[in-house]
Amino acid sequence: MFSRKRIPNTRRWVVKIGSALLTCDGAGLDIGILGSWVEQMAARRIDGYHLVLVSSGAVAQGMSRMGWQRRPQALHELQAAAAIGQMGLIRAYEHCFAQHGLHTAQILLTRDDLANRERYLNARSTLRTLLSLGVIPVVNENDTVATDELRFGDNDTLAALVANLIEAELLILLTDQDGLFDSDPRFNPKADLIRSTRIDDPRLDAMAGGSGGGLGTGGMITKLRAARLAARSGCATIIAPGRRSDSLAHIAVGDDLGTLLTPVQEPQAARKQWLAGHLAVSGHLQLDDGAVRALRDGGRSLLPVGVTAVRGQFQRGAVVSCINAAGDEIARGLINYDASDTDRIKGQPSHQIKAILGFVDDAELIHRDNLALI
Repeated sequence: MFSRKRIPNTRRWVVKIGSALLTCDGAGLDIGILGSWVEQMAARRIDGYHLVLVSSGAVAQGMSRMGWQRRPQALHELQAAAAIGQMGLIRAYEHCFAQHGLHTAQILLTRDDLANRERYLNARSTLRTLLSLGVIPVVNENDTVATDELRFGDNDTLAALVANLIEAELLILLTDQDGLFDSDPRFNPKADLIRSTRIDDPRLDAMAGGSGGGLGTGGMITKLRAARLAARSGCATIIAPGRRSDSLAHIAVGDDLGTLLTPVQEPQAARKQWLAGHLAVSGHLQLDDGAVRALRDGGRSLLPVGVTAVRGQFQRGAVVSCINAAGDEIARGLINYDASDTDRIKGQPSHQIKAILGFVDDAELIHRDNLALI
């Protein structure tokens, strides 16, 4: 079971910072506060952590630049504010990270990018590549083209979905509270901070409340929902105080800071269960005996050389079923090539993929991280 003692051994984090922590209560970006968070993240990166930053603040920054005092209600005004503010937000992050010798990358996503399996794999590959290069991805919703994301979405949920996407070990949701309390501390001075509990604790829903500010769209309810989404892939969540200048340092060493919400399952078990039980199969790959043994006994990825037949029409990122010669299902997973390309490279060693197709997306047809045994 995940505990704070395990945190120093984690290496992949998603850190979400909300609007209220970055924008001087609506007066524009607080570059000093933003720089403080960048300094903390840079220190963690130097220590070997791979970080993805999910940052709010674009709409609030756009409001400040335009002199608007209230968050707009009309969708086109929200989108305009996001477009205006995103420029300043990303420029500020790039400048602050560069002072620590770190490169950044802007990633704008919509819910469709993570619902469409091909785009899901593309986003996953891009983020994992950026992390391997030591770059800090700065993620936000693509508010200028989104519709229901602006009306109903929030960056807590986006951060959780990114945690699922990159198989993060820890999701850190920074807030203007010290964590999750058993009642609202703004109205009950005797409210107790919940230090740690499992994500399936039945008391949690009664403890969470709505957003107290006018800038953001989140609150403890959305953070609890995000923690449950993150737990789907075995990721733990910490709801941590965002006003402190050393929160990430304390979290990194396992100190008792904020509220730790632990998943019920270990990461690989949770992800495999999700793959096996919640995605429809779009095609079938028949495997030879060697490939069946490699998957079943060796925990290996599926390579083209082990495939003898391809059935069905599917796109890259679709879920396909792996069967043996007798037609029994062995596994299912997210495939890295579409049906026609898979048929062309079946039975061939991976080093021949480029010669056959003219390109290489991945050496594996299905990576073991995206493969669930049945």
